[in-house]
Amino acid sequence: MKFGIFYEHQLPRPWQEDSEFNLLQQSLDQIELADRLGYHYAWEVEHHFLEEYSHSAAPEVFLGAASQRTKNIRLGHGIIQLTTNHPARVAERVSTLDLISDGRVEMGIGEASSTTELHPFGRRFRDKRAVWEEAVQAIIPMFGEGRTEHHGEYFDLPLRNVIPKPRQKPHPPLWVACSQRDTIGYCGRLGMGALSFQFVSAEEAHAWVSTYYNNYTKRLDKLADYATNPNIAVVGGFMCCPTDEEAHVKADGWTFFAWALRYYGTHVPGAEGTTDNLWEEYQAFRRTPQFEKMHSGGLIGSPATIREKLRKFEASHVDQVVLINQAGRNTHQDIVDSLELFAREVMPEFVEREPEHQAWKEAVLAGDIVLDEIDTSPDVLARPVRDRIEA
Repeated sequence: MKFGIFYEHQLPRPWQEDSEFNLLQQSLDQIELADRLGYHYAWEVEHHFLEEYSHSAAPEVFLGAASQRTKNIRLGHGIIQLTTNHPARVAERVSTLDLISDGRVEMGIGEASSTTELHPFGRRFRDKRAVWEEAVQAIIPMFGEGRTEHHGEYFDLPLRNVIPKPRQKPHPPLWVACSQRDTIGYCGRLGMGALSFQFVSAEEAHAWVSTYYNNYTKRLDKLADYATNPNIAVVGGFMCCPTDEEAHVKADGWTFFAWALRYYGTHVPGAEGTTDNLWEEYQAFRRTPQFEKMHSGGLIGSPATIREKLRKFEASHVDQVVLINQAGRNTHQDIVDSLELFAREVMPEFVEREPEHQAWKEAVLAGDIVLDEIDTSPDVLARPVRDRIEA
């Protein structure tokens, strides 16, 4: 497997004058360290208006800064919101970042998950999938040589040459955010990489990996003429410490991450029953039975404990594990120490076996290995459920 790190730029209240400054500078220090330690990817999200949960509204700026402080690590948009950006501006920004990073961009794309982000940009929740698909169809030709035009329901661009062009040809690898499990199969059918949250069990991981590759190999249905990217990455909470007990104490930020994600998926800021201080609301949640259940997930523990969990991911043939360490009030020093310990005592074993995984994947894509068709319907396969807002 390969390994990445993931940034939401979480910043719980109370805020000081230099809180955001310190957050961004420390995150850049962490990515520079991860590059030196041999991590493969650094992913940065795009969100708008999600106070405390994500102060990351301009990922292309942050990743541009990271590109100048690193040499090898891949720089991933995880994701660009195609619903709140014009396709031409997406193509321009991605290409510019690809040029200044010497071709290290991974282009994750998504829809935005709630009315909190969509409505201020004039987008309706019910239209977001259609807007996203049309945006993909508009953007891909922009990466090619010469002029292009697009005239659709949601976007209209007269004949223009969208410049600059990316360093990677024909374009950076494409990924899709999978906030809902069913999107994993959809990604396979589209031929794009899947960025999913951590599976609840080895059985669920096996089922979705099989579904993804079966859709890719048997039911491929691309939205446009792009290069495919058969890959599955899973994102999960992370804290690696000498002991399990120390790791669980220092990983409180992961529980805040998961709680705040659900909160913004079910509440609109300013509406009745919402809070202006997520961190205070989270403190009340910590006194409930649900807290302990949520806190038990993720890659949190000693090197031995995390190694055991990762072997289950490896057995399911996941391509990449993406580690969420910058979360809640996790300190910069704890994040740094965790990255260093994991890179020294855990990561080498799994990176060493990466060629075996690539050989398996090549055999699957070539049809030499046939995967089972597994029923992934909700009645058959257990999965996490999060209520959604539709308005």
